[in-house]
Amino acid sequence: MNNILILISLYSIIGTLIALYSRGAKTQESFFIGDRNINGIVSALTYSATTYSAFMMVGLVGLSYATGVGALGFELTYLIGTLFFLSYYGPKIWRIAKDKGIVSPSGLIEERYGQKTAKTAAFISLLALIPYTSVQLTGVALILEKNSNLNFSTGIIIVGILIALWAFLGGLRGVALTDSIQGIFMIVVSIFALIWVSLRFDFSAISSMGNLMYVPNSIWTPKFFLGLTIPWFFFALTNPQVFQRMFIPKDLSALRKMIIYFGFFGIIYTVIVTLIGIELKVMTNQGLFPLVQYRDNVTPTMLSVMPEWLSILLALSILAAAITTANSIVLTLSSMVSKDIIKEKGILFGRISIVVITIFIGLFAVKKISYIVELSVLSSTILLCLLPLILGIFHFKMGKDFTGVITLIGGFLISVGLTYFKISIIGLPTPVITLISCFVIFFLSGIIESKQYK
Repeated sequence: MNNILILISLYSIIGTLIALYSRGAKTQESFFIGDRNINGIVSALTYSATTYSAFMMVGLVGLSYATGVGALGFELTYLIGTLFFLSYYGPKIWRIAKDKGIVSPSGLIEERYGQKTAKTAAFISLLALIPYTSVQLTGVALILEKNSNLNFSTGIIIVGILIALWAFLGGLRGVALTDSIQGIFMIVVSIFALIWVSLRFDFSAISSMGNLMYVPNSIWTPKFFLGLTIPWFFFALTNPQVFQRMFIPKDLSALRKMIIYFGFFGIIYTVIVTLIGIELKVMTNQGLFPLVQYRDNVTPTMLSVMPEWLSILLALSILAAAITTANSIVLTLSSMVSKDIIKEKGILFGRISIVVITIFIGLFAVKKISYIVELSVLSSTILLCLLPLILGIFHFKMGKDFTGVITLIGGFLISVGLTYFKISIIGLPTPVITLISCFVIFFLSGIIESKQYK
């Protein structure tokens, strides 16, 4: 067994002990949202770790390597949107969830639109988040395949077991505690990685990147930028795993601290990750780093040429990032199954669904269907159908179950259909068409429904 496997084994034992320490939750509120009693720092770290996954150190490093500085603009646009929506809607969402005793993300939708809408939202979230969660397993499996004796499928199995086990045992408290430790570890190790790359980087050679250091360019066209950015910009409101994180702070002061600390974490981690990718591309042009054609292999290749101690720590940080995101998603999806689909009072079926959902995610990950970034964007594109309903809670009075269900199903079918058949309407990217279509469907169905009840 090589050193990376020894360290992963130790990491797995520590994480399992934390999950065991956190066990004991009996109610849905305790198991899924930690009794709404999480302080600001832990809330910020679990939000950060849930958001910044293997997508960053594997997917975004590769995207920056392949496409240049536009990747930084793409990720910063996400951060700006997230901070805005958290600041404006976060307190409102926290207050409604607390006052109404809402546990799952779909519970807020049920309160406004009805039970059928909540169930539909839960099913669509399940379908949408399987691809996104699978990239967490894919990112780690690629690392292990290239830097240890494990093959790709074995890596998927190891990560899948840890994801399900920690969520099953510890619930939100266990996930939040492991997130906090892993979040700090992720950012500290990424700083060391950037220093190592920068010490080998010749800043005078930045011109070798050509037009990739400017936007727009041949890759980062307005259409490409909008296609990736639109789903990400609304991520805080449309992705259930981070939406539910607004329920957990113990008070509004803790929520504000969560937003502020997450902002600091986000800007630091984003700049580090994109700089690593850009610098590696310049080093390739200088002959100092191997040419990588499949961009998701950039980080695994970097690990193979790093000093062993740093390579092991960075690989472990990527494993940590993947697991923190994946078990948060699985826990959130299980809360939607338990609360919105099955309607149980306890957490038995919620726990069972953690295992079942993880198995489906693993099966999807083994297929290695597409690039990590594109799969992540696809999931967020599908979830755009939730946006009119979320905004409708605060800004629009129209619509109940009919409006909610039609909007969700219509948006889901449009996003999947346009993506699968590679259809472009008047040259606009799929997320833009999906976003516009969802709002059109929402308003039209809302008008129809309001006339029916007059």
